[in-house]
Amino acid sequence: MEHNIGHLRKSYEQDQLRLQDIGDDPIAFFHLWMNAAQQHPQIEEANAMSLATVDSNGRPHTRVVLLKAYDAEGFVFYTNHNSQKGRAMAQNPKVCLSFFWPALERQVRINGSITMVDVPTATAYFETRPRGSQLGAHASNQSQEISDPSELEKNLKELEARFAGRSVPMPKHWGGYLVKPDEIEFWQGRPNRLHHRVRCRLVDQKWNMSYLAP
Repeated sequence: MEHNIGHLRKSYEQDQLRLQDIGDDPIAFFHLWMNAAQQHPQIEEANAMSLATVDSNGRPHTRVVLLKAYDAEGFVFYTNHNSQKGRAMAQNPKVCLSFFWPALERQVRINGSITMVDVPTATAYFETRPRGSQLGAHASNQSQEISDPSELEKNLKELEARFAGRSVPMPKHWGGYLVKPDEIEFWQGRPNRLHHRVRCRLVDQKWNMSYLAP
């Protein structure tokens, strides 16, 4: 039976977006939007983003991960290198990040290529994680089939005993990825679906801005 949800819609009317708002530095403008999202009471995880990769069979995969740092060089997240996304990125470094903040009626889409975060930087971040998250990075063979979730709990208890009274080292299969952007698109919802879209493309180390029809 078809479940028709075509009646679900919202009129976007909060704000607008102009080229002059972005200036010549889209990452600095992203910082303004990220701050607004962090401060909005209805947005719980402003740094949640969809990460799209393509595997060796050409099949795309998307999942939500958390942005952990960003600067003029790009956008950083951490994960298991042996996970599905880790294996896909090892074969194809082209990825897409996407943020959606419904409460602000805004989206940001980032295309770019990944490079590995150096081990000292990844280790420094790992050491700031809650101990449970550190142990979890060892306990889970991410994306591998398991017989039952209780397997993970058993692994965790064994690790708690093994590392009792001492710090948890960063696993060798875990680390960070830097997405170096070559295209960033900002989307601001507008009435009548005439949304404002600005695409920023990196050409010869300079950002070129243009409007896109919604």
